[in-house]
Amino acid sequence: CAILIIAGGTGEFEAGISKDGQTREHALLAFTLGVRQLIVSVNKMDTTKWSEDRFNEIIKETSAFIKKVGYNPKAVAFVPISGWHGDNMLEESSKMPWYKGWTKETKAGVVKGKTLLDAIDAIEPPVRPSDKPLRLPLQDVYKIGGIGTVPVGRVETGIIKAGMVVTFAPSNVTTEVKSVEMHHEQLEQGNPGDNVGFNVKNVSVKDIRRGNVASDSKNDPAREAASFTAQVIVLNHPGQIGAGYAPVLDCHTAHIACKFGELKEKIDRRTGKSLEDNPKFVKSGDAAIVKLIPSKPMCVGK
Repeated sequence: CAILIIAGGTGEFEAGISKDGQTREHALLAFTLGVRQLIVSVNKMDTTKWSEDRFNEIIKETSAFIKKVGYNPKAVAFVPISGWHGDNMLEESSKMPWYKGWTKETKAGVVKGKTLLDAIDAIEPPVRPSDKPLRLPLQDVYKIGGIGTVPVGRVETGIIKAGMVVTFAPSNVTTEVKSVEMHHEQLEQGNPGDNVGFNVKNVSVKDIRRGNVASDSKNDPAREAASFTAQVIVLNHPGQIGAGYAPVLDCHTAHIACKFGELKEKIDRRTGKSLEDNPKFVKSGDAAIVKLIPSKPMCVGK
């Protein structure tokens, strides 16, 4: 879930939703990165003298632009708050008697609430993919005296536990997990969403690094990708982008330059519908399916 904080002050809201405004960019980024649950929080209501008209004006404008991004405004909670005083964040505020609460539509039905905390509590929790093969991108690797090599990272899918034989891609190093810890406590197993450290046998800190991906060597292990296909959205770029362009890509914890090998098709940003096959270039605001070629060994998964 994303919480889109909007400044309610005169001029501030307008700047945020202008063509290159941050509010607009943040909403687009959230949707592009797959965040489908959204809360819109209108902050600084104290500077508007707790104005109902100003709140309604902001809701109307914001609903229109988040709809263009891809969100359904009926599934979004709109909450007026004042972070300075804590109004309507944890408890209902007495300063906005006109505010009767927020309502949003979900698959389970209509949900209602008053405060920002209520809206956060109404988020539908994601399903943790513990039944899928293990994927654990490394955030760092430590050498700890008396223990040995300890890679750390967040379990994205699958589980990790002591005794498991893991392979690190693209380094192609295979070893056994001796133990798994989270917050200095031993775990029977690490599940998706857990930030864990795990001790491995006979591996030097020089053999593996940030950006490597740990996986179960006996269950669909991760492999190096010579190339991969990605959906690319150009938020802001001064010129046209064609084949040969090589931006630095952040994928899980890897940070590697990847070349645009081929522009396969231009698509509609919201629906994914094809608009043009094999375009020569893309520009700001465009979305495309692109073949990317990493400049160094890299592990990429769906």
